[in-house]
Amino acid sequence: MKIALIPGDGIGPEVTYESRRVLNAIGEKFGHSFSFTEVPAGGNAIDSFGHPLPQESLDECKKSDAVLLGAVGGPKWDDLPGELRPEQALLGLRKGLGVFANLRPAVLFSQLKGASALKEEIIGDGIDILVVRELTGGIYFGPKTLKEVPGGYEATDTEVYNTGEIKRIARVAFNAAMKRNKRLCSVDKANILESSRLWRKVVIEVAKEYPEVELSHMYVDNCAMQLIRYPRQFDVIVTSNMFGDILSDEASMLTGSLGMLPSASLGSSTLGLYEPIHGTAPDIAGQNKANPLASILSTAMMLRYSFNLEKEAQLIEDAVRGVLEDGYRTGDIMETGKKLVGTKEMGDLVIAKLG
Repeated sequence: MKIALIPGDGIGPEVTYESRRVLNAIGEKFGHSFSFTEVPAGGNAIDSFGHPLPQESLDECKKSDAVLLGAVGGPKWDDLPGELRPEQALLGLRKGLGVFANLRPAVLFSQLKGASALKEEIIGDGIDILVVRELTGGIYFGPKTLKEVPGGYEATDTEVYNTGEIKRIARVAFNAAMKRNKRLCSVDKANILESSRLWRKVVIEVAKEYPEVELSHMYVDNCAMQLIRYPRQFDVIVTSNMFGDILSDEASMLTGSLGMLPSASLGSSTLGLYEPIHGTAPDIAGQNKANPLASILSTAMMLRYSFNLEKEAQLIEDAVRGVLEDGYRTGDIMETGKKLVGTKEMGDLVIAKLG
């Protein structure tokens, strides 16, 4: 199984190194073989090649069975023009690989209840939400203009969706709901936006293919409030690119730390892009302080979705739970009475739990 590895910037190389070690341990245990090709993208690619995503990097990713990404960006590149910022590597990868569905689980591990910002009566027995975000359409990829007008400039970013784009992301969400609790909430702004009115109409049409799934609709501003007020009402959420970007980060903080949350970006083939949703955290880069668990859990998603290795994926997730149950914590999830460990030590502990 050929994996394109993009360590990226900041803490990216550290967390992906631990993920690679975990995958190799899984390979030894189950007789699988993983090969890794390191690929430059993000800020380091700008420094070396003058572009956040060189064509050679994209080509290598396309030839792989899966792509594992650390994180890209940092203050060093903040003053570059928009088209040359490290984050353009993410947009280029998503578009180039044809991955249009971003799956972001927001799971509050029972061992980390104390790390959540919410009261225990709101959390209840736990939170387990899956946000399905459309990745390659909407305002991020719509027409953009910047023109000079009297008194300054005028900028526009256009939200564009067509029926086909909405149908395919809706089907991903309905299929995910079928494997969970058969409840799907579609989030839009249909009271204001024409693109959202089309979104809602198409989602309702696709729902006819999934009569077992209970479909509901919610405006994005209400959803943002409800995620804090009563998050347990949600199971699977499907929404547009920009709304999903915002809501998935909000949902992630219900769980206590961005350092715990993986993601998978999928398309019509088994080739997927897997990454933790945290940033590059340059203030702690190279100090053995980063939490590698989100990246490690991203490898579990890779095994599940790209390689159809459910048993192996589950073993990684169980190992993470076991390490947390034993009281080990990195700094971002540290609580009184727990045992503080570094990035490498956390990787060691997960590998030991794999048996």
